[in-house]
Amino acid sequence: MDMRMRGRRVLVTGAAGGIGRAAARAFAGEGAHVAVTDRDAAALAALVAELRAAGVAASRHPADITVEADVAAAVAAAAAELGGLDAVVACAGISGPVGTMLAETWTTKWDAVFDVNVRGVFLVLRAAIPVLRAAGGGDVVVVASDSALVAAPGMAPYCASKAAVLQLARAAAVELADDGIRVNAVCPSIVDTPMSRGDLGIDRDDTAGFAGAAYAVQTADEVAAQLVFLASPVSRPVNGAALVSDFGYSARSSFPA
Repeated sequence: MDMRMRGRRVLVTGAAGGIGRAAARAFAGEGAHVAVTDRDAAALAALVAELRAAGVAASRHPADITVEADVAAAVAAAAAELGGLDAVVACAGISGPVGTMLAETWTTKWDAVFDVNVRGVFLVLRAAIPVLRAAGGGDVVVVASDSALVAAPGMAPYCASKAAVLQLARAAAVELADDGIRVNAVCPSIVDTPMSRGDLGIDRDDTAGFAGAAYAVQTADEVAAQLVFLASPVSRPVNGAALVSDFGYSARSSFPA
């Protein structure tokens, strides 16, 4: 299917690794012009060099997603370099204290998760709105999680933050519909990324990875394809939606049949 992304201008946050890097490559592969941001300047430089070597129009804008001035500057610079923005894809996120029960969770750890996962998405979205309006509309896709809908012990900050991200996307979709701006969310289950490997005690360089795990795991490239679909004109009627990609886990009943 032609995603009709050729020549569209896309900003990807959290692009230094994991889902964000896969997303930048996926949009580039569809012919989009890509701007990337992350606090890891060296990884951004390597990614942009890779994209440009493949003939892709790409630019990098290092920023800390939790710092208002950084986010505003990165969005403005990306729009200036690409001549505007047609889509913004918010991938930056952290897992926080996985395995720590709520009663033992420090306030600083809770705040750190919300700063990146919720405040970061809010700052990016707010900075992007006037740029997307200037383009006559556009698309925003945020990376939430199936943890916005189901919960596991020891992940309260992450679950709560992703639920907030999902509801922020819905609220923004309602507010911005008349501007021609769509806002959707992807809610994947476990994704094979350096972050999830670290959370689950798997070496990031282990080629076996999640092989043999008792649960289904998707790749960052699979999530990136979901992001491309939701940011593309192909999905024009879809707005305020949560694309849950969890291998059907949340659809299962606990009824013992």
